[in-house]
Amino acid sequence: MKIVATLGFTLFAALGALSSALADDVAVLYIKMPGEKQLQRVVIEFYEKEAPKTVANFKKLVSDRFYNGIAFHRVFPHTLVQAGDPQSRSKDRRNVGTGGPGYTLPPEISHRKHVPGTVAMARLGDKVNPARVSNGSQFYVALTLLPHLDGQYTIFGNVIEGLEVLDQISVKPADTNDNPVDRITIEQAQIIPRENLASLKPKTAKKFKIWPF
Repeated sequence: MKIVATLGFTLFAALGALSSALADDVAVLYIKMPGEKQLQRVVIEFYEKEAPKTVANFKKLVSDRFYNGIAFHRVFPHTLVQAGDPQSRSKDRRNVGTGGPGYTLPPEISHRKHVPGTVAMARLGDKVNPARVSNGSQFYVALTLLPHLDGQYTIFGNVIEGLEVLDQISVKPADTNDNPVDRITIEQAQIIPRENLASLKPKTAKKFKIWPF
């Protein structure tokens, strides 16, 4: 009887964990590629236990429409793509890569490794930023193993859909600052329950509201 009860408790605990995992939130980025009307979709899951402050900040920025209209401003073929600078909305590229929301984030560096799909916050280098605080909005996605970055940046999520889209972005022609010649933008970003992913419909390019209003 005790064995049956234990097995029953274990089963219910496992089901509860599965239900919780399915119900958690994910970020959906709708990306406008040059010359394409239909938006490409990238989905990010979060590591809330390892980086609670970073995840909360990212979710808030998405909810505030901060990322709408922001361009990918740094690409390395089949290696890494970076976005999140509000200055990338401007046609003037001179200061792109230096912007943010006006604040930084405390580091939340964990055991997580840089594997294909890893999402982490960008930051200034150790010489000027020994505390390794993160930029408040800029993030990057690893497209391959990047062990030399392990233990140095706040990893807060993982791409679970659309990594091939980001890889396509990484090989687009870029200028001398590794900024894609043709603008590739996050037209819209939203936070939804993971369980709603299956019901999402394709989107076409249009004007979405951006921050600030």
